[in-house]
This record gives sequence, C-alpha cells and structure tokens, in this order.
Amino acid sequence: MLWVDKYRPKTLDKMIVHADVAQNLKKLVTEQDCPHLLFCGPSGNGKKTLIMAVLRQMFGPGAEKVKVETKTWKVDAGSRTIDVELTTLSGTHHVEMNPSDANFQDRYVVQEIIKEMAKNRPIDTKGKKGYKVLVLNEVDKLSREAQHSLRRTMEKYIASCRLILCCNSSSKVTEAVRSRCLNVRINAPTEEQIVSVLEFIGKKEGLQIPPGFTGRIAAQSNRSLRRAILLFETCRVQQYPFTSNQAIPPMDWEQYITEIASDILQEQSPKRLFVVRGKLYELLINCIPPVLILKRLLFELLKKLDAELKHEVCYWAAYYEHRMRLGQKAIFHMEAFVAKFMSIYKAFLISTFG
Repeated sequence: MLWVDKYRPKTLDKMIVHADVAQNLKKLVTEQDCPHLLFCGPSGNGKKTLIMAVLRQMFGPGAEKVKVETKTWKVDAGSRTIDVELTTLSGTHHVEMNPSDANFQDRYVVQEIIKEMAKNRPIDTKGKKGYKVLVLNEVDKLSREAQHSLRRTMEKYIASCRLILCCNSSSKVTEAVRSRCLNVRINAPTEEQIVSVLEFIGKKEGLQIPPGFTGRIAAQSNRSLRRAILLFETCRVQQYPFTSNQAIPPMDWEQYITEIASDILQEQSPKRLFVVRGKLYELLINCIPPVLILKRLLFELLKKLDAELKHEVCYWAAYYEHRMRLGQKAIFHMEAFVAKFMSIYKAFLISTFG
C-alpha cells in the first residue's frame, strides 16, 4: 500500500494538517444537524480525507464499507430517453459520484439520478442520522444547467438527503449553490506542516532522515501534501539510507513535459508539431488532466523566453485554456496553442536573427 493511503487519517481527531478545521467539523456534526457542505481548495491537500472522516464521524466505521458500481441509468430527456452510464461508490449511508463524468449530460444526472437517490432514506436509521449523504466530486466542472438543477434538489430533498460537494475552485460554483452550503475552505498546507507529516511517516517507518531532507521535499512539492508524500516514498525506493545531498526526482509527467517544451523550442515545423501531438496524447492516455498539461507546458516554455514574448504567450495560453474548458476534445486546443506558439516564436527568431 502506498504511504499516501497507509497514513491517511481515518478520524477527525487524527488530522495533523487542518486540525482546526477538523475540530470545527467534529463539533458541527456531533452537536447539531449537519447542513450541506462545500469543500474547496487545491488538489492534493486533504479534502477527500476530511470528507471521509466526517462520514465516519456521522455514521461510524460502517462508512468505510463501500462498493464500486457502474450502472446505466435511463433518463427521460423530453422527446427521447438517454442512457447515462456512471460509476458510483455506494455505502449504506452515503453515495459518492462524479456527475461531471457525464459531460454534457451532467444536468440529467443531477435532475434524475440524484433525485432518485435523494428520495431513499437509509433502511437502518436506529441510532444513526436519518438521512443519506451524497458526495459529489468536481462540482466546479458541472455546467450551469446542472448547477441550477442541483440547487433545486438541495432544497427539495433536504429532509432525507445531505450533499457534500467537493471542488478545487469555488469561483466556478454558482452563488445559488454556494449560499445553500456551509463553505469549508481547505488551504494548501505550509512547508512546515508538510515537513511535520513527512517526519511522522518517517518515524512510523523507522527511517533515518538527514537534517533538511524533508524540507527539500516540501519545497519541491508546491505545497501539495499528496505530492510530498509520493516524492518521499519515491526517494525511499530509489535510495536508502538517505544522504543529505540526495536528488529529489521530479514527477515523470513533469519531466516528459520538459522534453516536449525542449522539442518545441528546437524546431518549429509541421513535422515537429506532429511529434508533439503524439507526446501530448501520451500524457492524456495516462490520465494527466489537460489543464494541468497546458499550465505546466506554459511554465516550461516561459523559462526559456525573452521578456518581450512572455505577455503574448501567456495571453494565448489563457485563450486556449478557456476554449478547452468550453469544448470536448482537449487535444485540439493544446495542439492549437503549440502551433500558435511555434508561429510566434519563429517570427521572433526571424526578426531577431534574420
């Protein structure tokens, strides 16, 4: 088992990072009827861990007993019936799902599927909460129509259902949904907090850690706790005992994007664009989010650019990121950005060096 799962806190009392948030949530769940909750914050910093700890606080250890189900739902969409296939994690008292997986059919998921789940109270309510909890991931990726439907569901079925919403950015969640939830902001942990978690894991694993080693990992983690723990375990696998000057390896996908940026800067031609497209496909196949690929590629390109080009390149990166969020095929927009960059960079080289 990976350390990131092995040392995941199971209860609100055991939270090392976000301990103050955890105690407030414990008080809320214990003392009164829990409202709808909206967890927002950067990826990899403990939102899902907190949510699972809240469910355990509500329903006891049984909250961890879940099964994965892939079900096809027949949804009435006016003049026709649509089949919507969705994977859910189901327990006795809660269901976890990602409505945005349905793409442009997400509003039918919210309107029909969640409505059906919300109608059904848990069978055994003896000594338990008399409602079911729906955990919805990536709410910020839902369409506006789906979010409006979600608002109505939250109001109509509040007696039998509570929603726990999870997102990276609350700015993309409509005000109507936000105002009906208790907003829980999960900030990125400080480097000192990350160091304390890494040292805790090192102690549990019986590792000898050189001074400053965990600090170097924390500095390279971009304040992502999950990333820091994965880096720590990677270092353990690659070389142990640790040395004070041991290299902290970058993530494979980041190294790959560095190579793509190097390819783009070496040659600007249709042939090189075709090669780059294949490498971008490789990243997408390995489930690296398209927005993350585009941001990292921009970061690597900006390192090698003159100041006069940076503003224009950032503008076009933002333009194609926006287009990518509106469209379906991310590869088209990433390739369009690379082609645009090649055009700008080649024109700059010709004007500078003739």
